[in-house]
Amino acid sequence: MQKLFGILGLATFLSLLPASAMAQASTETGFVLNTFGFLIWGALVMLMCAGFTMLEAGSVRTKNASVICMKNIGLYSIAGLAYYVIGYNIMYVDVDGGFFGSISLFRGNSASEIAFLSAAPEMIDQARETLLAESDGYATMSDWFFQMVFVATTASIISGTLAERVRLWSFFLFVAILTACIYPIVGAWTWGGGWLAEMGFQDFAGSTIVHSTGGWAALSGAMLLGARRGRFRKDGTIRQLPPSNVPIVTLGVFILWLGWFGFNGGSQLALSSATDALALSNIFANTNIAAAAGVVAALVLSKPILGRMDLLATLNGAIAGLVAITAGPDLVDHQWAILIGGVGGAVTVAGTKLLETVRVDDVVGAIPAHLFAGIWGTLAVCIAAGGNLFVQLTGIVAIGIFVFAVSTAVWMLIDRLIGLRVSPSAEQLGQDVVELGIEAYPEFVAIPEPDDDDD
Repeated sequence: MQKLFGILGLATFLSLLPASAMAQASTETGFVLNTFGFLIWGALVMLMCAGFTMLEAGSVRTKNASVICMKNIGLYSIAGLAYYVIGYNIMYVDVDGGFFGSISLFRGNSASEIAFLSAAPEMIDQARETLLAESDGYATMSDWFFQMVFVATTASIISGTLAERVRLWSFFLFVAILTACIYPIVGAWTWGGGWLAEMGFQDFAGSTIVHSTGGWAALSGAMLLGARRGRFRKDGTIRQLPPSNVPIVTLGVFILWLGWFGFNGGSQLALSSATDALALSNIFANTNIAAAAGVVAALVLSKPILGRMDLLATLNGAIAGLVAITAGPDLVDHQWAILIGGVGGAVTVAGTKLLETVRVDDVVGAIPAHLFAGIWGTLAVCIAAGGNLFVQLTGIVAIGIFVFAVSTAVWMLIDRLIGLRVSPSAEQLGQDVVELGIEAYPEFVAIPEPDDDDD
Protein backbone atom coordinates (compact mmCIF):
# COMPACT_ATOMS: atom_id res chain seq x y z
CA MET A 1 0.00 0.00 0.00
CA GLN A 2 2.86 2.38 0.83
CA LYS A 3 4.39 1.73 -2.59
CA LEU A 4 1.06 2.53 -4.25
CA PHE A 5 0.78 5.85 -2.40
CA GLY A 6 4.40 6.62 -3.32
CA ILE A 7 3.75 6.04 -7.01
CA LEU A 8 0.57 8.12 -6.91
CA GLY A 9 2.42 10.91 -5.13
CA LEU A 10 5.20 10.93 -7.70
CA ALA A 11 2.69 10.99 -10.55
CA THR A 12 0.86 13.90 -8.91
CA PHE A 13 4.14 15.80 -8.45
CA LEU A 14 5.16 15.29 -12.07
CA SER A 15 1.74 16.39 -13.31
CA LEU A 16 2.18 19.70 -11.48
CA LEU A 17 5.53 20.44 -13.12
CA PRO A 18 5.49 22.91 -16.01
CA ALA A 19 5.74 21.27 -19.43
CA SER A 20 8.91 23.23 -20.16
CA ALA A 21 10.60 21.89 -17.02
CA MET A 22 9.70 18.31 -17.94
CA ALA A 23 10.98 18.82 -21.49
CA GLN A 24 14.27 20.23 -20.16
CA ALA A 25 14.65 17.29 -17.78
CA SER A 26 14.07 14.88 -20.66
CA THR A 27 16.59 16.73 -22.85
CA GLU A 28 19.17 16.71 -20.08
CA THR A 29 18.65 13.00 -19.47
CA GLY A 30 19.21 12.35 -23.17
CA PHE A 31 22.36 14.50 -23.10
CA VAL A 32 23.72 12.51 -20.14
CA LEU A 33 22.86 9.11 -21.64
CA ASN A 34 24.34 9.95 -25.05
CA THR A 35 27.53 11.32 -23.52
CA PHE A 36 27.86 8.33 -21.20
CA GLY A 37 27.33 6.03 -24.17
CA PHE A 38 30.10 7.66 -26.19
CA LEU A 39 32.54 7.34 -23.29
CA ILE A 40 31.75 3.69 -22.54
CA TRP A 41 31.69 2.67 -26.21
CA GLY A 42 34.95 4.53 -26.77
CA ALA A 43 36.56 2.72 -23.84
CA LEU A 44 35.49 -0.61 -25.35
CA VAL A 45 37.02 0.34 -28.69
CA MET A 46 40.22 1.42 -26.93
CA LEU A 47 40.33 -2.07 -25.42
CA MET A 48 40.71 -3.32 -28.99
CA CYS A 49 44.24 -1.86 -28.92
CA ALA A 50 45.04 -4.43 -26.26
CA GLY A 51 43.51 -7.09 -28.51
CA PHE A 52 45.63 -6.04 -31.48
CA THR A 53 48.73 -6.01 -29.27
CA MET A 54 48.10 -9.55 -28.06
CA LEU A 55 47.22 -10.82 -31.54
CA GLU A 56 50.33 -9.31 -33.12
CA ALA A 57 52.75 -10.08 -30.29
CA GLY A 58 51.67 -13.71 -30.32
CA SER A 59 51.82 -13.95 -34.12
CA VAL A 60 55.42 -12.79 -34.52
CA ARG A 61 58.50 -14.72 -33.44
CA THR A 62 59.80 -14.26 -29.92
CA LYS A 63 62.63 -11.97 -31.10
CA ASN A 64 60.16 -9.30 -32.28
CA ALA A 65 57.43 -9.32 -29.61
CA SER A 66 58.70 -6.34 -27.59
CA VAL A 67 58.75 -4.11 -30.67
CA ILE A 68 55.10 -5.02 -31.30
CA CYS A 69 54.22 -3.79 -27.81
CA MET A 70 56.12 -0.55 -28.42
CA LYS A 71 54.44 -0.05 -31.80
CA ASN A 72 50.94 -0.44 -30.38
CA ILE A 73 51.34 1.86 -27.37
CA GLY A 74 53.11 4.33 -29.65
CA LEU A 75 50.53 4.29 -32.46
CA TYR A 76 47.65 4.79 -30.03
CA SER A 77 49.34 7.82 -28.51
CA ILE A 78 50.39 9.32 -31.85
CA ALA A 79 46.87 8.80 -33.23
CA GLY A 80 45.35 10.54 -30.22
CA LEU A 81 47.57 13.60 -30.55
CA ALA A 82 47.34 13.85 -34.35
CA TYR A 83 43.56 13.53 -34.33
CA TYR A 84 43.28 16.13 -31.55
CA VAL A 85 45.59 18.64 -33.21
CA ILE A 86 44.10 18.54 -36.72
CA GLY A 87 42.53 15.23 -37.75
CA TYR A 88 39.07 15.72 -36.25
CA ASN A 89 38.66 19.18 -37.77
CA ILE A 90 39.61 17.92 -41.23
CA MET A 91 37.09 15.12 -40.87
CA TYR A 92 34.07 16.90 -39.39
CA VAL A 93 34.30 20.70 -39.32
CA ASP A 94 32.83 22.61 -42.30
CA VAL A 95 33.02 19.74 -44.81
CA ASP A 96 29.70 20.70 -46.42
CA GLY A 97 29.66 18.14 -49.22
CA GLY A 98 33.29 18.68 -50.17
CA PHE A 99 36.53 16.73 -49.90
CA PHE A 100 37.84 17.81 -46.50
CA GLY A 101 36.98 20.13 -43.66
CA SER A 102 38.76 22.79 -41.67
CA ILE A 103 42.56 23.00 -41.41
CA SER A 104 42.20 24.74 -38.04
CA LEU A 105 44.14 23.34 -35.11
CA PHE A 106 42.90 21.64 -31.95
CA ARG A 107 39.51 20.46 -30.75
CA GLY A 108 37.90 21.63 -27.50
CA ASN A 109 34.71 22.26 -25.60
CA SER A 110 32.01 24.43 -27.15
CA ALA A 111 31.40 27.95 -25.89
CA SER A 112 28.17 26.87 -24.15
CA GLU A 113 29.98 24.01 -22.39
CA ILE A 114 32.71 26.34 -21.13
CA ALA A 115 30.09 28.84 -19.96
CA PHE A 116 28.18 26.10 -18.12
CA LEU A 117 31.30 24.79 -16.38
CA SER A 118 32.28 28.27 -15.22
CA ALA A 119 28.80 29.64 -14.41
CA ALA A 120 28.11 31.17 -11.03
CA PRO A 121 25.53 29.34 -8.87
CA GLU A 122 22.80 31.88 -9.58
CA MET A 123 23.39 31.54 -13.35
CA ILE A 124 23.71 27.76 -13.55
CA ASP A 125 20.10 27.11 -14.66
CA GLN A 126 20.29 29.62 -17.50
CA ALA A 127 23.68 28.21 -18.55
CA ARG A 128 22.20 24.71 -18.53
CA GLU A 129 19.33 25.78 -20.77
CA THR A 130 21.76 27.35 -23.23
CA LEU A 131 23.99 24.24 -23.21
CA LEU A 132 21.10 21.88 -23.91
CA ALA A 133 19.67 24.15 -26.61
CA GLU A 134 22.96 24.57 -28.48
CA SER A 135 24.47 21.08 -28.11
CA ASP A 136 24.07 18.17 -30.52
CA GLY A 137 22.73 16.04 -27.70
CA TYR A 138 26.09 15.05 -26.19
CA ALA A 139 29.29 16.56 -24.80
CA THR A 140 31.70 17.69 -27.52
CA MET A 141 34.77 15.89 -26.23
CA SER A 142 32.89 12.63 -25.66
CA ASP A 143 32.30 12.56 -29.42
CA TRP A 144 35.96 13.42 -30.08
CA PHE A 145 37.09 10.55 -27.83
CA PHE A 146 34.81 8.05 -29.54
CA GLN A 147 35.96 9.11 -33.00
CA MET A 148 39.64 9.08 -31.98
CA VAL A 149 39.72 5.44 -30.92
CA PHE A 150 38.52 4.48 -34.41
CA VAL A 151 41.60 6.18 -35.86
CA ALA A 152 43.87 4.07 -33.67
CA THR A 153 42.14 0.93 -34.93
CA THR A 154 43.01 1.86 -38.51
CA ALA A 155 46.69 2.25 -37.60
CA SER A 156 46.75 -1.06 -35.71
CA ILE A 157 45.84 -2.94 -38.91
CA ILE A 158 49.08 -1.76 -40.53
CA SER A 159 51.22 -2.68 -37.53
CA GLY A 160 50.50 -6.39 -37.78
CA THR A 161 50.92 -6.68 -41.53
CA LEU A 162 54.40 -5.10 -41.60
CA ALA A 163 55.70 -6.76 -38.44
CA GLU A 164 59.25 -8.13 -38.16
CA ARG A 165 60.85 -5.95 -40.83
CA VAL A 166 59.62 -2.31 -40.78
CA ARG A 167 61.71 0.21 -38.86
CA LEU A 168 60.07 1.50 -35.72
CA TRP A 169 60.45 5.22 -36.41
CA SER A 170 59.48 4.81 -40.05
CA PHE A 171 56.27 3.16 -38.94
CA PHE A 172 55.54 5.89 -36.38
CA LEU A 173 56.06 8.61 -38.98
CA PHE A 174 53.59 6.93 -41.33
CA VAL A 175 51.05 6.59 -38.49
CA ALA A 176 51.30 10.32 -37.80
CA ILE A 177 50.50 11.15 -41.43
CA LEU A 178 47.75 8.52 -41.64
CA THR A 179 45.92 9.71 -38.53
CA ALA A 180 46.40 13.44 -39.12
CA CYS A 181 45.53 13.50 -42.81
CA ILE A 182 44.77 10.31 -44.79
CA TYR A 183 42.09 8.77 -42.57
CA PRO A 184 40.42 12.12 -41.75
CA ILE A 185 40.03 12.91 -45.45
CA VAL A 186 38.35 9.53 -46.03
CA GLY A 187 36.15 10.23 -43.02
CA ALA A 188 35.29 13.69 -44.35
CA TRP A 189 34.09 12.19 -47.64
CA THR A 190 31.71 9.91 -45.75
CA TRP A 191 30.83 10.41 -42.08
CA GLY A 192 31.78 14.09 -42.23
CA GLY A 193 29.13 14.87 -44.82
CA GLY A 194 31.40 15.03 -47.87
CA TRP A 195 30.81 14.12 -51.50
CA LEU A 196 30.35 10.39 -50.94
CA ALA A 197 27.83 11.04 -48.19
CA GLU A 198 25.96 13.32 -50.61
CA MET A 199 25.79 10.41 -53.07
CA GLY A 200 24.26 8.16 -50.41
CA PHE A 201 27.27 5.97 -49.56
CA GLN A 202 26.49 3.69 -46.60
CA ASP A 203 29.05 2.42 -44.11
CA PHE A 204 27.47 2.31 -40.66
CA ALA A 205 30.58 1.67 -38.55
CA GLY A 206 33.44 1.55 -41.03
CA SER A 207 33.95 -1.64 -43.03
CA THR A 208 35.56 0.54 -45.70
CA ILE A 209 36.15 3.83 -43.89
CA VAL A 210 38.16 2.22 -41.07
CA HIS A 211 39.10 -1.32 -42.04
CA SER A 212 39.67 -1.08 -45.78
CA THR A 213 41.54 2.19 -45.27
CA GLY A 214 43.92 0.41 -42.91
CA GLY A 215 44.04 -2.55 -45.28
CA TRP A 216 44.97 -0.48 -48.34
CA ALA A 217 47.73 1.31 -46.42
CA ALA A 218 49.01 -2.04 -45.14
CA LEU A 219 48.98 -3.60 -48.62
CA SER A 220 50.95 -0.67 -50.01
CA GLY A 221 53.56 -0.98 -47.27
CA ALA A 222 53.83 -4.76 -47.60
CA MET A 223 54.43 -4.54 -51.35
CA LEU A 224 57.17 -1.91 -50.94
CA LEU A 225 58.85 -3.60 -47.97
CA GLY A 226 58.89 -7.07 -49.39
CA ALA A 227 58.55 -10.34 -47.51
CA ARG A 228 60.45 -11.42 -44.42
CA ARG A 229 63.71 -13.23 -45.09
CA GLY A 230 63.07 -16.87 -45.87
CA ARG A 231 59.28 -16.56 -46.11
CA PHE A 232 59.16 -17.41 -49.83
CA ARG A 233 61.84 -19.73 -51.21
CA LYS A 234 63.20 -19.70 -54.74
CA ASP A 235 61.78 -23.17 -55.39
CA GLY A 236 58.26 -21.78 -54.90
CA THR A 237 57.64 -23.28 -51.48
CA ILE A 238 56.42 -21.21 -48.56
CA ARG A 239 58.16 -21.32 -45.22
CA GLN A 240 55.76 -21.18 -42.30
CA LEU A 241 57.28 -18.89 -39.67
CA PRO A 242 55.79 -20.11 -36.38
CA PRO A 243 54.03 -17.66 -34.04
CA SER A 244 55.55 -17.19 -30.61
CA ASN A 245 52.41 -17.58 -28.51
CA VAL A 246 49.19 -19.03 -29.94
CA PRO A 247 47.16 -18.68 -26.70
CA ILE A 248 47.96 -14.96 -26.67
CA VAL A 249 46.77 -14.66 -30.28
CA THR A 250 43.50 -16.34 -29.30
CA LEU A 251 43.10 -14.06 -26.30
CA GLY A 252 43.69 -11.07 -28.56
CA VAL A 253 40.88 -12.15 -30.89
CA PHE A 254 38.45 -12.51 -27.98
CA ILE A 255 39.38 -9.03 -26.75
CA LEU A 256 38.77 -7.66 -30.24
CA TRP A 257 35.44 -9.46 -30.39
CA LEU A 258 34.41 -7.83 -27.10
CA GLY A 259 35.62 -4.39 -28.19
CA TRP A 260 33.63 -4.67 -31.41
CA PHE A 261 30.39 -4.31 -29.47
CA GLY A 262 31.53 -0.76 -28.69
CA PHE A 263 32.76 -0.31 -32.25
CA ASN A 264 29.46 -1.25 -33.91
CA GLY A 265 27.08 -0.50 -31.06
CA GLY A 266 28.57 2.92 -30.41
CA SER A 267 28.08 3.86 -34.04
CA GLN A 268 24.37 4.14 -33.28
CA LEU A 269 25.60 7.48 -31.81
CA ALA A 270 22.72 7.73 -29.34
CA LEU A 271 21.28 6.07 -26.24
CA SER A 272 18.42 8.40 -25.38
CA SER A 273 15.31 6.63 -26.64
CA ALA A 274 13.59 3.27 -26.93
CA THR A 275 14.47 3.31 -30.64
CA ASP A 276 18.15 3.58 -29.81
CA ALA A 277 17.93 0.80 -27.21
CA LEU A 278 16.23 -1.52 -29.69
CA ALA A 279 18.74 -0.69 -32.42
CA LEU A 280 21.64 -1.35 -30.05
CA SER A 281 20.22 -4.75 -29.18
CA ASN A 282 19.99 -5.67 -32.85
CA ILE A 283 23.52 -4.39 -33.53
CA PHE A 284 25.00 -6.40 -30.66
CA ALA A 285 23.18 -9.55 -31.77
CA ASN A 286 24.17 -9.18 -35.44
CA THR A 287 27.79 -8.44 -34.52
CA ASN A 288 28.02 -11.61 -32.46
CA ILE A 289 26.23 -13.77 -35.03
CA ALA A 290 28.44 -12.57 -37.89
CA ALA A 291 31.63 -13.24 -35.95
CA ALA A 292 30.49 -16.76 -35.09
CA ALA A 293 29.57 -17.43 -38.72
CA GLY A 294 33.00 -16.19 -39.82
CA VAL A 295 34.69 -18.64 -37.45
CA VAL A 296 32.67 -21.60 -38.68
CA ALA A 297 33.21 -20.73 -42.35
CA ALA A 298 36.97 -20.38 -41.86
CA LEU A 299 37.08 -23.57 -39.83
CA VAL A 300 35.39 -25.53 -42.60
CA LEU A 301 37.32 -23.99 -45.50
CA SER A 302 40.86 -23.78 -44.13
CA LYS A 303 41.66 -27.42 -44.87
CA PRO A 304 40.49 -27.52 -48.54
CA ILE A 305 41.89 -24.06 -49.38
CA LEU A 306 45.08 -23.84 -47.30
CA GLY A 307 45.80 -27.55 -47.09
CA ARG A 308 45.79 -27.53 -43.30
CA MET A 309 43.47 -27.08 -40.35
CA ASP A 310 44.64 -23.55 -39.66
CA LEU A 311 43.96 -22.08 -36.23
CA LEU A 312 45.22 -18.64 -37.18
CA ALA A 313 42.99 -18.56 -40.27
CA THR A 314 40.04 -19.62 -38.11
CA LEU A 315 40.77 -16.81 -35.65
CA ASN A 316 40.95 -14.39 -38.55
CA GLY A 317 37.56 -15.74 -39.63
CA ALA A 318 36.10 -14.16 -36.49
CA ILE A 319 37.71 -10.82 -37.32
CA ALA A 320 36.58 -11.04 -40.94
CA GLY A 321 33.00 -11.75 -39.86
CA LEU A 322 33.13 -8.73 -37.57
CA VAL A 323 34.59 -6.50 -40.29
CA ALA A 324 32.01 -7.67 -42.82
CA ILE A 325 29.00 -6.89 -40.62
CA THR A 326 30.41 -3.50 -39.61
CA ALA A 327 29.05 -1.70 -42.70
CA GLY A 328 25.46 -2.64 -41.85
CA PRO A 329 25.07 -4.17 -38.37
CA ASP A 330 21.66 -2.57 -37.74
CA LEU A 331 19.80 -5.34 -39.54
CA VAL A 332 16.39 -6.34 -38.30
CA ASP A 333 16.50 -9.78 -39.98
CA HIS A 334 19.34 -11.46 -38.12
CA GLN A 335 19.63 -14.33 -40.58
CA TRP A 336 21.44 -11.99 -42.95
CA ALA A 337 24.20 -11.63 -40.37
CA ILE A 338 24.98 -15.35 -40.77
CA LEU A 339 25.43 -14.95 -44.52
CA ILE A 340 27.44 -11.74 -44.28
CA GLY A 341 29.75 -13.03 -41.55
CA GLY A 342 30.12 -16.46 -43.14
CA VAL A 343 31.11 -15.04 -46.51
CA GLY A 344 33.53 -12.74 -44.67
CA GLY A 345 35.20 -15.77 -43.11
CA ALA A 346 35.41 -17.50 -46.48
CA VAL A 347 36.86 -14.35 -48.06
CA THR A 348 39.66 -14.12 -45.52
CA VAL A 349 40.70 -17.77 -46.00
CA ALA A 350 40.70 -17.40 -49.79
CA GLY A 351 42.48 -14.06 -49.42
CA THR A 352 45.20 -15.64 -47.31
CA LYS A 353 45.83 -18.19 -50.07
CA LEU A 354 45.86 -15.40 -52.68
CA LEU A 355 48.51 -13.42 -50.81
CA GLU A 356 50.67 -16.53 -50.47
CA THR A 357 50.31 -17.13 -54.21
CA VAL A 358 51.35 -13.59 -55.17
CA ARG A 359 54.08 -13.63 -52.47
CA VAL A 360 52.84 -10.76 -50.33
CA ASP A 361 53.87 -11.32 -46.72
CA ASP A 362 51.16 -10.33 -44.24
CA VAL A 363 52.28 -11.53 -40.82
CA VAL A 364 48.89 -11.52 -39.10
CA GLY A 365 46.56 -11.87 -42.10
CA ALA A 366 45.24 -8.34 -41.65
CA ILE A 367 44.83 -7.62 -45.36
CA PRO A 368 42.37 -10.48 -46.01
CA ALA A 369 40.54 -9.91 -42.72
CA HIS A 370 40.24 -6.13 -42.92
CA LEU A 371 40.63 -5.08 -46.57
CA PHE A 372 39.02 -7.99 -48.44
CA ALA A 373 36.28 -8.62 -45.85
CA GLY A 374 35.73 -4.86 -45.58
CA ILE A 375 35.05 -4.61 -49.31
CA TRP A 376 32.63 -7.53 -49.10
CA GLY A 377 30.83 -6.02 -46.10
CA THR A 378 30.41 -2.67 -47.86
CA LEU A 379 28.87 -4.42 -50.86
CA ALA A 380 26.69 -6.59 -48.61
CA VAL A 381 24.85 -3.44 -47.52
CA CYS A 382 23.14 -3.64 -50.92
CA ILE A 383 21.71 -7.05 -50.07
CA ALA A 384 20.01 -6.36 -46.77
CA ALA A 385 20.31 -2.69 -45.82
CA GLY A 386 19.14 -0.80 -48.90
CA GLY A 387 22.50 0.27 -50.28
CA ASN A 388 22.91 1.34 -53.91
CA LEU A 389 25.41 -0.89 -55.71
CA PHE A 390 26.81 1.86 -57.93
CA VAL A 391 27.29 4.22 -54.99
CA GLN A 392 28.87 1.54 -52.82
CA LEU A 393 31.27 0.56 -55.61
CA THR A 394 32.12 4.21 -56.20
CA GLY A 395 33.02 4.61 -52.54
CA ILE A 396 35.10 1.45 -52.43
CA VAL A 397 37.05 2.33 -55.57
CA ALA A 398 37.54 6.02 -54.72
CA ILE A 399 38.73 5.32 -51.19
CA GLY A 400 40.93 2.44 -52.39
CA ILE A 401 42.66 4.50 -55.07
CA PHE A 402 43.15 7.49 -52.77
CA VAL A 403 44.48 5.57 -49.78
CA PHE A 404 46.71 3.21 -51.78
CA ALA A 405 48.19 6.00 -53.92
CA VAL A 406 48.84 8.42 -51.07
CA SER A 407 50.14 5.65 -48.80
CA THR A 408 52.55 4.49 -51.50
CA ALA A 409 53.85 8.04 -51.94
CA VAL A 410 54.29 8.46 -48.19
CA TRP A 411 56.02 5.09 -47.75
CA MET A 412 58.39 5.89 -50.61
CA LEU A 413 59.18 9.32 -49.17
CA ILE A 414 59.91 7.82 -45.76
CA ASP A 415 62.12 5.21 -47.40
CA ARG A 416 64.16 7.96 -49.07
CA LEU A 417 64.43 10.00 -45.88
CA ILE A 418 65.19 7.41 -43.19
CA GLY A 419 64.64 3.99 -44.76
CA LEU A 420 61.76 1.57 -44.32
CA ARG A 421 63.31 -1.79 -43.65
CA VAL A 422 65.66 -2.92 -40.91
CA SER A 423 69.05 -4.28 -41.94
CA PRO A 424 69.43 -7.99 -42.77
CA SER A 425 71.46 -8.54 -39.60
CA ALA A 426 68.80 -6.80 -37.49
CA GLU A 427 66.12 -8.95 -39.07
CA GLN A 428 68.05 -12.10 -38.31
CA LEU A 429 68.83 -11.16 -34.74
CA GLY A 430 65.43 -9.61 -34.07
CA GLN A 431 64.15 -6.08 -33.61
CA ASP A 432 63.80 -6.50 -29.85
CA VAL A 433 67.54 -6.65 -29.34
CA VAL A 434 68.56 -4.26 -32.12
CA GLU A 435 65.96 -1.48 -31.80
CA LEU A 436 64.89 -1.73 -28.15
CA GLY A 437 67.57 -3.67 -26.30
CA ILE A 438 64.89 -5.55 -24.38
CA GLU A 439 63.63 -9.05 -25.05
CA ALA A 440 60.06 -10.16 -24.47
CA TYR A 441 61.25 -13.63 -23.51
CA PRO A 442 64.67 -13.15 -21.84
CA GLU A 443 64.95 -16.81 -20.88
CA PHE A 444 65.62 -17.54 -24.55
CA VAL A 445 69.02 -16.67 -25.99
CA ALA A 446 68.88 -14.48 -29.09
CA ILE A 447 70.58 -16.45 -31.85
CA PRO A 448 70.65 -15.17 -35.45
CA GLU A 449 68.71 -17.42 -37.78
CA PRO A 450 70.72 -19.07 -40.54
CA ASP A 451 70.36 -17.73 -44.05
CA ASP A 452 67.61 -19.46 -45.97
CA ASP A 453 67.21 -19.96 -49.71
CA ASP A 454 65.04 -16.90 -50.26
CA ASP A 455 64.58 -14.27 -52.92
